Amino acid sequence: MTLPTDPHDQAVALRALQRPLKDRYRADPAAARQSSSATAHVVLDAVAAEVPQWPGTSRAGLHPATGGDGTEACSGDMLLEALAGCAAVTLRSVAAAMGLALRSATVHVVGHWDARGTLGVDREVPVGFTDIEVRIEVDADADEAALARLVEATERYCVVAQTLRAPTPVMVTRG
Repeated sequence: MTLPTDPHDQAVALRALQRPLKDRYRADPAAARQSSSATAHVVLDAVAAEVPQWPGTSRAGLHPATGGDGTEACSGDMLLEALAGCAAVTLRSVAAAMGLALRSATVHVVGHWDARGTLGVDREVPVGFTDIEVRIEVDADADEAALARLVEATERYCVVAQTLRAPTPVMVTRG
């Protein structure tokens, strides 16, 4: 969605876009239930997978800490990219709804993990991220209270952040 340049017009445009959706979901809650999906195809001549995405295909492979050469995307990095993208889009949407004029905004995400868990070196070490930091930089004509509300609402409505915060059960099956 392309937004008008005036912050007030942005809020009006976003509300106009979302109003019929919100009305529909209030009237028919079942209509709000959506499915998202992803598929990865294992690359048979490498320790890698091809993941179709909107703009093309990403090739995921081992992180250099687990034997990769750094030429393929690490799936952990892809998860952090999904979080950064979701938070950035959410932030932009919330800013538009609040009528805030942004000069710039950047979302930085860093996750920490211990390769010993992933490699099975130590069963006491967790596999996966042990903590994730999201840092939001915003340049806007807004007071500190408005910027605090912007960040708070971004955190609240970011689908990926909320999924990671209170993890959804994941079932792995063989088809």
